[in-house]
Amino acid sequence: MPIQAVDLAEKLAQFNEHWAPRTVAEFNGHDVMVVKFQGEYAWHSHADTDDFFLVIAGQILLDLKAAGTQDVSTVTLNAGQLYIVPQGVEHRPRAAQEAQVLLMERTGTPNSGDPATAAPRRVV
Repeated sequence: MPIQAVDLAEKLAQFNEHWAPRTVAEFNGHDVMVVKFQGEYAWHSHADTDDFFLVIAGQILLDLKAAGTQDVSTVTLNAGQLYIVPQGVEHRPRAAQEAQVLLMERTGTPNSGDPATAAPRRVV
């Protein structure tokens, strides 16, 4: 059992890549990850799990497609705000300026929704 708190700022300072989450802890079979967003990520969905986003610093936009349509709505998240994208909902995160985000997903969940295009699991 670790005897130190996880310092998110220290973990985020260890890398510069965007869209490359790093696992900083594990919780009941889930990865707790930090990631840096800038620009647009690909549209994707997760068929069997929700997608948790908590903004640590900056601002992100989550574009969401209504089921069976091409209608898009956007949720704006600022530092200290969170949003959970329900399973199966097609979404695209984006950020005009670099944002720092905390994610929680079941261990092994591909961040892109597709194992073939997902970022590799990295632990810091």
